[in-house]
Amino acid sequence: MVVGKSIIRPDSLDKAAGRTKYTDDLCDRNALVAKICHSTVTHALVKSIDTSEAEKIPGVVKILTCFDAPERTFPTAGHPWSTEPEHQDISDRHVLEKHVRYYGDDVAAVIAETEVAAVQAVRALKVEYEELPFVLDPQEAMKEGAPLLHEEFPGNVLKHTEIHKGNVEEAIKEPGLICVDGWYETPTVQHCHIENATCFAWEEGGRVHVTSSTQIPHITRRCIAQALGVPWGQVRLVKPYIGGGFGNKQDALYEPLCAWLTTQVGGRLVRLECQREETFANCRVRHAIRYHITSWLRPDGTLVARKADCWSNQGAYASHGHSICAKGMGSIPQLYPCENIDVRGWTVFTNIQVGGAMRGYGMPQAVFAMESHTEDIVQRLGLDPLAYRRAHLMQKGYFDPFSKNELYADSFNQTLDVGSEYIDFERKYKEYQHQTGDIRRGVGVAVLWYNTAVWPISLETSACRMVMNQDGSIQLQVGETEIGQGADTAFAQMAAETLGIPFEMVHVVSCQDTDVTPYGTGAYASRQTYAAGMAIRGCAEEFKRHILEVAYRYTRMQPYLMDIQDAKIIRTTDGRVLMGLGELATTVLYDLDHNEHLTMEKSTQIKTNAYSFGCCFAEVEVDIPMCQVKVLDIINVHDAGRIVNPALARAQVQGGMSMGIGYALAEKMLYDPKTGRLLNGNLLDYKLSTFMDHPNLEVRFVENSEPTSAYGTKALGEPPVVPVAPAIRNAILNATGVACHEIPMRPHLLYQEFTRKGLI
Repeated sequence: MVVGKSIIRPDSLDKAAGRTKYTDDLCDRNALVAKICHSTVTHALVKSIDTSEAEKIPGVVKILTCFDAPERTFPTAGHPWSTEPEHQDISDRHVLEKHVRYYGDDVAAVIAETEVAAVQAVRALKVEYEELPFVLDPQEAMKEGAPLLHEEFPGNVLKHTEIHKGNVEEAIKEPGLICVDGWYETPTVQHCHIENATCFAWEEGGRVHVTSSTQIPHITRRCIAQALGVPWGQVRLVKPYIGGGFGNKQDALYEPLCAWLTTQVGGRLVRLECQREETFANCRVRHAIRYHITSWLRPDGTLVARKADCWSNQGAYASHGHSICAKGMGSIPQLYPCENIDVRGWTVFTNIQVGGAMRGYGMPQAVFAMESHTEDIVQRLGLDPLAYRRAHLMQKGYFDPFSKNELYADSFNQTLDVGSEYIDFERKYKEYQHQTGDIRRGVGVAVLWYNTAVWPISLETSACRMVMNQDGSIQLQVGETEIGQGADTAFAQMAAETLGIPFEMVHVVSCQDTDVTPYGTGAYASRQTYAAGMAIRGCAEEFKRHILEVAYRYTRMQPYLMDIQDAKIIRTTDGRVLMGLGELATTVLYDLDHNEHLTMEKSTQIKTNAYSFGCCFAEVEVDIPMCQVKVLDIINVHDAGRIVNPALARAQVQGGMSMGIGYALAEKMLYDPKTGRLLNGNLLDYKLSTFMDHPNLEVRFVENSEPTSAYGTKALGEPPVVPVAPAIRNAILNATGVACHEIPMRPHLLYQEFTRKGLI
């Protein structure tokens, strides 16, 4: 058995030693350097750009402005394409913009021989604007008379959807119901991956070649082609190793602009690298979403009816659009099922930078609101938080008619059992209630629900290619991408197990090339082991059958009498080794009568999805006079199906927990209300949590193998970040009696809340 073992990552030594080549390492040092001129106003029309002074700077090759750029629009979201126009992503971007919609929008680009010359030329550009009013808040943007960002979207509403079940208005007429009402606010945050967005491009053979740090090579190729107005096959995209993405690189960021720039300088090599400040201000961010939730309950806690409204701050352009808000909305009727539900969601354009995919894809926002609201219900009704959740959460056997997902195991209770025992929740929760003094402790819990992959919302597909080398080892290629999470290791483990060869004999081609790599939509939706796993298993099983059919020529044994074990072809009736895979591969490759290169490729469409579940328990210490929170202990427990590599899985969860702690207590992008400018777009002023800001991150798994999955797996990449913030929030409530309704719960917010409660 290979799946289920903590095998060391094959790429780990090279990465630790600094030998791994990332995008910028691969670019020729003699490449031309592109720098972008970003707008210094938040909403405006560009009237003119004076390039005369910039053109005088030695080393400047070409200056291109928004007036030179094609009028053609293109989409940027990392979604599978649809042949149905009504299901296609919104095309609202130009490579350079005449209508500036956020502070930092792209209005011109300089191409120079050196970075110094390019930076100097950008500073020398003189841009004249016709300034327009701007709006930063989604609900304000929806009001009559608010500045309009896109004429085709009245009221700045990108999209509005609703979910209805039963009859809320009739249900709430029941006598004796208790109404619990709350507003919950989540912030705009940035991914802060180590490697900034970087790409370079050149023309060769009548085609545009782009190398980019992207999670979605095949999709980004399509976006580039759409931006350039050329056939998709006229673009080649290569994705090397990536230094993290977390969803920011699930978008075509600056690849279309870089590709266009190279066409404007005769196909010469052009490098475009975002600085850290540009990654903050000009790439994607997690949507700030505001929720208003109202629940009507019987005194015993039975949920009779619920209403929820969601306002998602999309920023200046559509990108992933309403899908983030909609995914979070979908969890509201399912996490705590209810017969009478009204959920409404709006995704709204505002004059901040663009909201896109980020780890969790709308669920960190929705679960913070839902699990904070659940704790508010518990407090209002005087109930036990754990018992309440056990009684009212989605139960075993729950079936969603839309996704066809089913809860096959008692996952919620199993994960809650493990987490509550670890942190001694029942005892501590009672002990920490009604404390006095300046230093107080509390415990909190939150649960999570997550879908795996994207079917049936959009296409879900994966392809795999396997090639046998002369020594019997296998080259494995898939379109799904390694972005630092260890996917390649898991892919190799799955292939080795199905083929019957040692892990060391699977060589994963980690760097995707759209000219060579079989089609896959990339790294997102926690789909890697689930979707790619199906392609890998399907390909491996067909390959194995073919190998045994070929072996029949040399062993005279019928294929059904043979198997492959430890890279040896054996006779199943008595276990005799007939020949090694290396011997077979070499023999058939040089066979003068029946020569063959052993290879197999298979494309797999996935028409299932899977629920992933888990919980977080946190213990905190609150210093009331200092308005500070210290996380003392924390545990995430996940049912992510069968765990392919326990060590990698623990690391995935710990990374998500650390991200969740930052989301809860520190991270928030701040905008000047007078100018719309981002105020803390750097790693000094934007307060990321570090290992010094949290304790040991405890991780446990409940392994209920997923029946719809090739290897029993389901989502794990994104779920770990989801329940952390509400668990910490609920622990603060247990410690102080103060219910925070927004994050991050930084000292300035806690000061306001503690003062309001009379603790200060």
